[in-house]
Amino acid sequence: MSTAVTTVPESAPGYRARHTLPFRVEAMRQLRRRRTLVVGAVLAVLPFVLIAAFAIGGEPSGRDGRVTLIDTATASGANFAATCLFVSAGFLLVVPVALFCGDTVASEASWSSLRYLLAAPVPRARLLLSKLAVALAFSAAAMVLLPVVALAAGTAAYGWDGLQIPTGGALPAGTAVGRLAIVVAYVFVGQLVTAALAFWLSTVTDAPLGAVGGAVGLTIVGNVLDAVTALGHWRDFLPAHWQYAWADALQPQLEWGGMIKGTAVSVAYALVLFALAFRHFRAKDVVS
Repeated sequence: MSTAVTTVPESAPGYRARHTLPFRVEAMRQLRRRRTLVVGAVLAVLPFVLIAAFAIGGEPSGRDGRVTLIDTATASGANFAATCLFVSAGFLLVVPVALFCGDTVASEASWSSLRYLLAAPVPRARLLLSKLAVALAFSAAAMVLLPVVALAAGTAAYGWDGLQIPTGGALPAGTAVGRLAIVVAYVFVGQLVTAALAFWLSTVTDAPLGAVGGAVGLTIVGNVLDAVTALGHWRDFLPAHWQYAWADALQPQLEWGGMIKGTAVSVAYALVLFALAFRHFRAKDVVS
């Protein structure tokens, strides 16, 4: 008497793990969310708020007698765009990055939809990669949106001209736009630490506000520690210490030293935190 042996396929016919939760689908899901629209609206409106403030308050000037980009904010559209980056890079641009990256996995858990995504089945690594890619793409879009709107609004309000350097000298308009692109790229790289921290916290907690708030809070702590001069050279290991190194790009002679060091510190922290997120989520007991 023969015994029939049935071979069970490892997966359903046509199933491809790499085709689950494609980037386009996840991007459209996130784009339709209210918080995405609110963040975009806030960043788009900010330049017009500053233009109105300068119109009401008169000529801008730095604080405590210090010469800053604010002193030349109304010199040209390029100067206005640089000023918008200067006043927002330290905190305002931190919020959308923390929001997009901290609201990824935790929001699915809070909606009790995470386990259904994994049962679809979407592999855990694939789910994290898709969500991380979309979160970083939206964060980059937020970084680009502000200076683009500021450049357009500033040009309409103050004219198209070169970038006047507060300490003296000027950059031609074409060169200034290229330098501003370098600034935006560096600001994005500098925010990778916040993105990675928020993403890791998003895999640890089921509360989106906890992940977003934790990332913003720890970023603020880093800024506070950088202000403690008693730490001396230890501050060089803080990402916050290099957050304004992009100012070297707005000089007559472009200097890369500070930006290279800041990039190295930010990328190193980000890689460790991203690795922790994937490691934790791989073994996490998903019940929500």
